[in-house]
Amino acid sequence: MKQVFLESHNLKNRYSGFGQFNYHFIKALADFPKNDFEIVLNAKNISELEEEFGAAFKYRKYNSLTRHKPFRIKKKYNLWHCLNQNIKIEPFFNIPYLLTVHDVHFVTEGSPELQQKLKKQFNEKLKRSSAIAYISEFAKQDTHAHFDVPNIPEYVIYNGNTITEITLPKDYKPSLLPQKPYLFSIGDFSERKNFMSLVEMLRFLPEYNLVLAGSNTSSYAEKLTEMVKRYGFENRVFQTGKIADLDKQYYLQNCEAFVFPSLREGFGIPPIEAMRFGKPVFLSNNTSLPEIGGEHSFFWNHYDPEYMAKMLKDGMEKFNNNRLFYENWYTARAQSFNWKTTAEKYLEVYKSLL
Repeated sequence: MKQVFLESHNLKNRYSGFGQFNYHFIKALADFPKNDFEIVLNAKNISELEEEFGAAFKYRKYNSLTRHKPFRIKKKYNLWHCLNQNIKIEPFFNIPYLLTVHDVHFVTEGSPELQQKLKKQFNEKLKRSSAIAYISEFAKQDTHAHFDVPNIPEYVIYNGNTITEITLPKDYKPSLLPQKPYLFSIGDFSERKNFMSLVEMLRFLPEYNLVLAGSNTSSYAEKLTEMVKRYGFENRVFQTGKIADLDKQYYLQNCEAFVFPSLREGFGIPPIEAMRFGKPVFLSNNTSLPEIGGEHSFFWNHYDPEYMAKMLKDGMEKFNNNRLFYENWYTARAQSFNWKTTAEKYLEVYKSLL
């Protein structure tokens, strides 16, 4: 039987962006019958996957050595699916190859040396690709703007919403709990996520606290903490670090609004998660976010803190004056991003390439 190999080792970081994509995509794939081919997962914790998915997949133990050219995987799979643009693991032989592109942020981030290294790596992926799937129209446009994309089939396949069912127990509470109404955001603490603009904005919003979730061990996180101390916001800004699903659901369900001033996003799953709870969503008006947020999200055109605060106040007033309409619209939009649809579209691509 033909085999499709999924380079899915990012499953080991389940709560990272790529880890979330891999897990929810694979979980949706498991529910589809695959009569003409079987799917092989490349992963570190095979036993955990076997326990959850059983015979829905075949499994290959991830080995970090396969990142290096002499030790690349030599089995000639019928199709290799590279699940994101940053993966260093490649097939040894030239075999049919599907590349999923989430973003090409690396063209402007990091040192010039790092940018050149990643551009070279990505160009090699493009050259070996038989087809490319992008997670948004923006990701496709941005790739074409910076790279010479080969004349091969291209697809835009949106991610699904990672929160389909709300499973939060009524009496559940996280360890960090603001005492007054709060705004919520989640993501890695980095220049791109632009969380410091939210702390600045808080100066003009004395009625709110701010909860920021995500990996906060970076130099950017240190700068943000210094800013919090400088403004005396230690009791207003809560940095949770990485959080599990129940904490995330709690903060989304109980926040006044979800705030996401990101400078660059290939897709942006967190706003969709917030919409699932019917929450007002405030986003940067750039890259993929207008495409994902839709006509009834609220958008910042720049990051002057007083302007951002006014936009939030005006948006909250508009939301509260027509709450039922907005809650229904947000919930419906969140449900329109469905991992089942995502998996179905990828399976059609697999069939076309096989």
